[in-house]
Amino acid sequence: MVDTELTTTDQQSAEAETKPSTVVFSMPETVMPKMWLTDYDSLYYNQNDDYWEPPIDRHLLANLPRRNAQHGGILQSRANMAAARYQSGGMSAQQMGSAFLNLIQFGDVPLLKIRNGFNKVIRLFPLPSYRSRVTGDGGCAVLERDNQIKRYKAADIIWCQIYDPVQQVYGCPDYLGGLQSAMLSEDATMFRRKYYINGAHMGFILYATDPNLDPQVEVELKKKIQESKGVGNFNSLFVNIPGGKEKGIQIIPVGNFESKDEFSQVKSVSAQDVFNAHRFPAGLGGMIPTNTAGLGDPTKYDEVYFKSETKPLIKIMVDAVARDPEVPASLRLVFDMEAKENSNSI
Repeated sequence: MVDTELTTTDQQSAEAETKPSTVVFSMPETVMPKMWLTDYDSLYYNQNDDYWEPPIDRHLLANLPRRNAQHGGILQSRANMAAARYQSGGMSAQQMGSAFLNLIQFGDVPLLKIRNGFNKVIRLFPLPSYRSRVTGDGGCAVLERDNQIKRYKAADIIWCQIYDPVQQVYGCPDYLGGLQSAMLSEDATMFRRKYYINGAHMGFILYATDPNLDPQVEVELKKKIQESKGVGNFNSLFVNIPGGKEKGIQIIPVGNFESKDEFSQVKSVSAQDVFNAHRFPAGLGGMIPTNTAGLGDPTKYDEVYFKSETKPLIKIMVDAVARDPEVPASLRLVFDMEAKENSNSI
């Protein structure tokens, strides 16, 4: 019985080998096949460490500005625009810039109330959003090295958050719609860098069928092709076969990177998507105009952007601090909230 099964299996294998093979292409991948980033409708509470896990991977949010030029630049510019309006309050100018950068990049920032010996609040200090977690009582747990956690009571923390309609424990960055485009731009850049670093400038198949091709010439061809690898080695080949047949040697291009990959278009569209995700005017972000008319008057863009984007962002932090009854009037945040209309002064 065993021998019969083996014989049947062998016959099936032989038949399979004689049948023509079929190339099967899988279905296209969805934009987010596992909905790995923004698909959440609730939060997970970490019982062991006593805090809510953030809905979005903060490590990705922290590293993305270094991986996309437009995204990183716009984040910093938005923070600078808001911090530049700061006049006085419980934080230094540098701390205010850090607070706004955390708020925009991660969607929330905890402000720690520093107290004196009489338990009075004397200043405010922004904690790093990347490592901050909301505890069960509304306080803050800051993740430190060696699995250490620094905890602050709810009475010592002022949470500033960009509203998230899905959950109200953490804030939500307002640029999430542009993440895929930001990563696409990185993928295109890395592909082009690897293309040059690898030295695969001879992107073709050298197909030879001429029987008159001398073995020594064949060896020399292989050697020349291998030597062509390396940055800057754009070498050419010359082959002479006396009495050779037509099309005895053919060069079959695998792909033309410069024209067919549309690298410039990918970068341009991705950059535009990132600008749109931040609702940031191209004229203020260094976008190169694609038309002869240019990008308009940047001072007018700045005025409109302040009214519609920067001013509401400032109010989130001002209101959060003003509503805390322990913060004295001298520590409340004061900003210049007047639009600089038609002003050329700095």
